[in-house]
Amino acid sequence: MALPHATTTPPDLREPAAQVPATTGGRARRRVGVRAPWWFVVPAISVYLFIVVVPSARGAVFSFTDWNGLRPDSSVVGLDNYASVFSDRAARDALVNTLVLAAVAMVLQNVAGLLLALGVNSMVKSRYVLRVIFFAPVVLTPLVAGYVWSFLLSPNGAINEALRAVGLGGLAHDWLGDPDTALYAIVLEIVWQFAGYSMVIYLAGLQAIPAEVLEAATIDGAGPWGKFRRVVLPLLNGAVVINVMLCLIGGLKQFDQVMAMTGGGPGTATETISTAIYKSAFSLGDFPFSIALAVVMTVVIAVLATVQFRLTQRKAS
Repeated sequence: MALPHATTTPPDLREPAAQVPATTGGRARRRVGVRAPWWFVVPAISVYLFIVVVPSARGAVFSFTDWNGLRPDSSVVGLDNYASVFSDRAARDALVNTLVLAAVAMVLQNVAGLLLALGVNSMVKSRYVLRVIFFAPVVLTPLVAGYVWSFLLSPNGAINEALRAVGLGGLAHDWLGDPDTALYAIVLEIVWQFAGYSMVIYLAGLQAIPAEVLEAATIDGAGPWGKFRRVVLPLLNGAVVINVMLCLIGGLKQFDQVMAMTGGGPGTATETISTAIYKSAFSLGDFPFSIALAVVMTVVIAVLATVQFRLTQRKAS
């Protein structure tokens, strides 16, 4: 007995299943996706506005007054405080010292950090121990590191005693007491302390380079210098941008090491904008002048950081 054939409806003749319009749901999902992240950052932005932006804005307003830091009333003096900043020789010296310190420290710290990263990125057995040793100064408080180096660089300090011990006593020098060497002695301490920080960033960039790229360069006949210049360095552009930016900003707002090692002396040889702001406000009580100097420093840092970032980003791209 033959079984009846099951009747089936061709797929193309079936009634389409009811579908929910995608427009409404997609729009809702997009709305949620756009709004949700902002709700998460609102607390952080609120705290930042309350602690940083509002006090900074009020301080900028006080720079146009003769407020003495104590009385609630003050009178507007216009741009007199800013005129005093640019006419004051000590303030101009502080600006020049800050720019020199930031530029020299930026170059030396990046070179030292890159060399250290290349060294510890090799396959030597002690590379992990060396990474810890080179990074260890970073965790020190800058003020403590500055006091340690002020002892090392003193006339009877460890560095001069070591020079005398090896027969180079003629090179012994009052490194922090000489206006010609004091600023560069501070740069030496900054590079010593923070070269390990740059090393970590460069090391991350080196470890992100595919091994196949280096092997291909070796097969093509590139030597160590050729691989570094044509392969490794271009692929480290991102790390270079970050390191240069951090070094520049750190050098422009340098305060701790200078106060610990020289206090801005001898004379104004190592005075920076940050130390000049501190002395004007808390030693001389000239708050409007110090606030105006702080605004100038903020503008200088913003302009130089923006120019540097655009130049390095253009080179990287």
